[in-house]
Amino acid sequence: MSTKGGDSAFPKPQGPQSGIKTVLQYTGIPPSWLDKRPGLPSRNWLIFLSLTSAVTGYYLYDRRQCKQIRAEYAAKVQHLAQEPLHSMGFPRKVTVYGCKWPADEEYDRGLKYFRKYVKPILVAAAIDYEMINGRRHGDLADRIANDIKKRRRLDAGIDEPPFNPMNLPGNNPEAKRARELEGGIVIIGRPTFKEFMMGFKRGWTESLEIVDKEEKLSRELENDGRFDEPEPESSTLLAGEDEPLPTPSKLTPSFIPPHLQTGARPPPPAQNGQQSIPANFNTPPATIPPQPPILLVSFLNHIGFSQIPHMVWEFFNERHKVRSGAEAAYRLVVGETRPMSAPYGFGEVDPAGVEAFQGESTGAPTDLDFAREDEAWYKPSFVRDFTAEIGKIREEYYAALPKKLETARALARGTREPTKDETNYPPPTEVELRAERMKKELRWRGDEAGWDIIRPDAPVAWDERFRNVLRVFVEPSPEREAEFRRQAEEIMSRVAQKEREQQEQN
Repeated sequence: MSTKGGDSAFPKPQGPQSGIKTVLQYTGIPPSWLDKRPGLPSRNWLIFLSLTSAVTGYYLYDRRQCKQIRAEYAAKVQHLAQEPLHSMGFPRKVTVYGCKWPADEEYDRGLKYFRKYVKPILVAAAIDYEMINGRRHGDLADRIANDIKKRRRLDAGIDEPPFNPMNLPGNNPEAKRARELEGGIVIIGRPTFKEFMMGFKRGWTESLEIVDKEEKLSRELENDGRFDEPEPESSTLLAGEDEPLPTPSKLTPSFIPPHLQTGARPPPPAQNGQQSIPANFNTPPATIPPQPPILLVSFLNHIGFSQIPHMVWEFFNERHKVRSGAEAAYRLVVGETRPMSAPYGFGEVDPAGVEAFQGESTGAPTDLDFAREDEAWYKPSFVRDFTAEIGKIREEYYAALPKKLETARALARGTREPTKDETNYPPPTEVELRAERMKKELRWRGDEAGWDIIRPDAPVAWDERFRNVLRVFVEPSPEREAEFRRQAEEIMSRVAQKEREQQEQN
């Protein structure tokens, strides 16, 4: 019997099967799987597998290099962690400053960079650290200036020193300042450097008077008329009388504190202002005491859609950041320094009512030019529209304020009944509106002042008294490198000797 085409209806006899195939055919595996012969993937699969393998391999190579770089620099400094510390001693400690990068909603991105790339080497060297970050532009400058003023007041005897209950020798101000000089200051990025220098200058040039920003702003906003009530119309006058009828707008609400009432003056400031401080203390000192050396750490934060290619490149080349952070930390650990360089001769510029330094163009870069090229990566729309955006928001707020005031006063005086929505969601009272306005103005003015410090065309603050006082960590010289290695050998030798003595005693 034959079929169409002459093919036999019976299957063709199969050749001898291998031992493995004979065994597997009784396990329930379909025979088609056993007879299938592998072949080359298609063209598309080859392209996909090639790209995936290349990207994965490059990523793994980069992360392996990161581990090797960290291990290399940690091995150079780990002998410092082996040296025993005296029971009354303190480890070396540094202060790390970071601030918000323009247009970045994460205000602590700079400190994250420090924790990931610089901190591992400091930890390996048993160096303690304290991190200080500015949440908004200008916060860091204000804090540094206030800290310096507090120290000046303490040195002048205006304020009492902190209480030392146990009279420990390491807790007195002299010992603390000695430890600060042995440590250092870490500055992350160009914006932080600008805020640090501005705060440092303000702290050593401004008056020692402690100014309450809210109190100062309340006096400025007192008579600007934003919360004044409109004058009554002439129809409120009675015929033959010179006095107007008492209208609700002429009655002072009982719930408004006296210092927030329209036309009332705030309480007098405390008697610790400029009048109570002698003029010789308020005068900036001719010389500045020694300061801890500064470590300048480069930090570039890519923000914006147009910088996505650079973000991708950095993701696959993280070893460059790891090496840069490790080298910076190694400079701090070794401790070789030089005076901060700045151009000689300066002129005064006044972009925001604050004196700033603008050195003469000498052609040679100085430390004031640290990471200047990073400012070109600021988001262009943010640089262009930041101040205008604040002005727009302020204008919209004050345009809606009269309506809110009218509602608050009408409900407080009972001239109309609240609506259903106002009953369920009570509108803010006049006191709350005043507090809200104060909070917004503080934020707006602080952002504007902070942006004037870090904007790309703003110079770095400088004072000639800083010369030869501020010092920066530098790459160790061959002599210092050799001395550091000898120190490592001596420490490891003492540690090994101590371990042998302990083993002999046991």
